[in-house]
Parts: sequence; C-alpha cells; structure tokens
Amino acid sequence: MPSFVVHEHWATVHHFDFRLEMDGVLKSWAVPKGPPLEPGIKRLAVAVEDHPIDYGSFEGTIPEGEYGAGKVVIWDKGEYILIERGPSKIHFELQGSKLKGEYELIYFKQERGRAQWLLFKKSKVTSKTRN
Repeated sequence: MPSFVVHEHWATVHHFDFRLEMDGVLKSWAVPKGPPLEPGIKRLAVAVEDHPIDYGSFEGTIPEGEYGAGKVVIWDKGEYILIERGPSKIHFELQGSKLKGEYELIYFKQERGRAQWLLFKKSKVTSKTRN
C-alpha cells in the first residue's frame, strides 16, 4: 500500500507538511494548523512542490539559507488506501498512529500561484476496507 507522512516543520512559519505517496513522488500540502483529528473540521492545505519518496523518513534541521530552513520531525506516518482521485477531490483512508479514518482533500481555489485545498476528516472508521 502507498504511504503517507506528516512532517511538523518549524520554518519561517510553524506548519505541518501533509504528504501522500502518488505517481512515484510524495504529493505535498502545507497545512498551517495541522491535519484535523476529528470529523467536521476543515483545514487549509496549500499545495507545495512534490518531494522524493525517501523524504518521507527525513527528520532533522534544514540549514539556514536553504529553502524550508528549520527543524523537521515526523508527526505521523503510515499507509493509506486511495478511495477516489479526481482533479478536484482526493478521497482516502489513513492508517497511521494519530490519523485514522477517511479523509478528503477538496480543491477550492488558486491563490498566489498555489492551489488551495481543504483537508478534512470524514469518519473514524470506514466499512470500505473492513473484511
């Protein structure tokens, strides 16, 4: 199954980087307030550049003067099941230690050259993947 990782990142602005393994890379979104843990909470998720798959295990400090300078730690990681993927919606089930259940990313606008999405939790448990 494909992986996901959430990096907590103390850069110029503290935020979380939400990453899904897709198309041979980690598709990435900056989530200023962090991924929601409960259903019904919507969080801004700003699309950022894709990262290599092996970046999913990175923890450390990006040196001053480099893009994204600051401390980076893994906040959560695991596998996920892709339920639906379209140009303006990605529906998936996360199986991490903190993030569990169905989530969606919904595209809603373009601002300053970056795609703005909403990340929200749909449910705690899904019947789609139960045996």
